[in-house]
Amino acid sequence: MAEPLLSVAGLCKHFGGIMATDDISLTIADGELHAIIGPNGAGKTTLVAQLMGELRPDCGSIRLDGKDVTALPPYRRSLRGIARSFQITSVFPEFTACDNVALAVQAHSGGSFRFWRAARADPALREPARAVLDEIGLGHRADVPAAVLAHGEQRLLEIAIALASRPRLLLLDEPMAGMGIDDAARMMSFLARLKGKIALLLIEHDMDAVFALADRVTVMLYGSIIATGTPAQIRANAEVRKAYLGEDELA
Repeated sequence: MAEPLLSVAGLCKHFGGIMATDDISLTIADGELHAIIGPNGAGKTTLVAQLMGELRPDCGSIRLDGKDVTALPPYRRSLRGIARSFQITSVFPEFTACDNVALAVQAHSGGSFRFWRAARADPALREPARAVLDEIGLGHRADVPAAVLAHGEQRLLEIAIALASRPRLLLLDEPMAGMGIDDAARMMSFLARLKGKIALLLIEHDMDAVFALADRVTVMLYGSIIATGTPAQIRANAEVRKAYLGEDELA
């Protein structure tokens, strides 16, 4: 069996007396869409922050493509192929969509951060940026300031920024948060197209999206994993029904 792209073993993080993640172990295969679900406070975002290197775990290990990255800072993990989005949209609102993505291209290439003359004029940055925007469905909005974009478009732009680094693993923290029906459907359609091309770890409260998209689902509660399996296995798991999903949500 091929080694998983991401392997997490015994990951722990506590804040005072609160165990935010408690002995978390999971794997993600290359090209897999792996969803993490659980109620607010389950430890999902803390887990993502540890995977990205923004929080140092108190114990446990994180291996990417067989190599230990537990102690690496975020920028080094990015160079090795991990990128993430956030619960709250994080873009430069005064810059255009293309500017935002071009800066990400420049950052990943190791270019100078004396950026504006270079990033706004350099075809080596602008062309890849426009290609990513085309890929995500925002090519027609490339020259629009991010502040003018609709909420759903800003969420897509944030993912475009993450994709500009051409990651092997993309961590998505509630990408559909605050979206209306049309924007959520658009995001689902994009994630369905992206699935299989890179590995995706998806944190999402929209159960319709989770069960439609995920290859496997991990359920967290109070910092611990209570179940991992296919969507069908999670739907049928009595402990998951009792702890989180409820009979009605799985009907």
